[in-house]
Amino acid sequence: MAPPPQTETKEVAKEFRFFNVYKDGTVDLFFKNWKTVPPSDDPVTGVRSKDVTISTQPPVSARIFLPKLQNLNQNKNPVLFYIHGGGFSMMSAFSPHYHRHCAFLAAEANAVVVSIEYGLFPTRPIPACYEDSWIGLQWVASHVNGNGPENWLNDHVDFEKLFIGGDSAGGNITHDLSFRVGTIGLPDGVKLNGAFLVHPFFGGSEDDEMWMHMCVDNKGLHDPRMNPSVEDIGKLGCGRVLIFVAGKDYLKGPGEFYYEKMKMSGFKGSFEIVENENEEHCFYLGNFESEKAVELQNKIVSFLKQE
Repeated sequence: MAPPPQTETKEVAKEFRFFNVYKDGTVDLFFKNWKTVPPSDDPVTGVRSKDVTISTQPPVSARIFLPKLQNLNQNKNPVLFYIHGGGFSMMSAFSPHYHRHCAFLAAEANAVVVSIEYGLFPTRPIPACYEDSWIGLQWVASHVNGNGPENWLNDHVDFEKLFIGGDSAGGNITHDLSFRVGTIGLPDGVKLNGAFLVHPFFGGSEDDEMWMHMCVDNKGLHDPRMNPSVEDIGKLGCGRVLIFVAGKDYLKGPGEFYYEKMKMSGFKGSFEIVENENEEHCFYLGNFESEKAVELQNKIVSFLKQE
């Protein structure tokens, strides 16, 4: 009897936090699949949600959350452009944790929330995440005159009350978008009031090499998207910045360094850093009811309500 065929074992060339790279160039993601949930109407809070296509080339979509109609202000409502985390390689605007988080912010801050679905590595390497998010933000801004393709934005948004926010990779992308707003601009009548960065990824950790591997056009350790300069931080196009770091997060140092650079940048707006003591990276997504999770989310709500 012939021996069974040998199964070829591919040799790993590089090991990163979220994936392995083999010598033949293929990538094996450690977290290949994640649960998603459809849009829905929440009978408790009255928040409605739906999915929209923003672009087909490149493929960009979003989930929009609308507060309860009786809570919509006659003078229209703030709009939050939200960017999910996931190491630039996983998760989704349609994941249960992000759906719940955005629905909570919509209900409590009485804000319209647009949660962007951007391209992920390795199917669409960096900079797809930045470009897709910029396309999404421009799409939101295109409704400023009330004649855009989405009536929820036409009818219910005050475009002088625009906010951008996100966690982890989404916090990093939030910086990039705020910088673009400050240097490229948005249409007349659209004002970026504030940006919040929850446990953001920036250079200065063991994940630097991973980000550079995911980015097809990286400029090394000083790439301004991974490691923003003091000068670039000074050009953010928003009036206020709120930064969260977590005490047990390996990204705490890079987040604090971003804040220190902001103090040196000449940024003309206000800015604040909040430490979630004794907590892990993005802890609140796993336990929304915990005291510190509620505290973090309420801090964001107050930020959006400009309290």
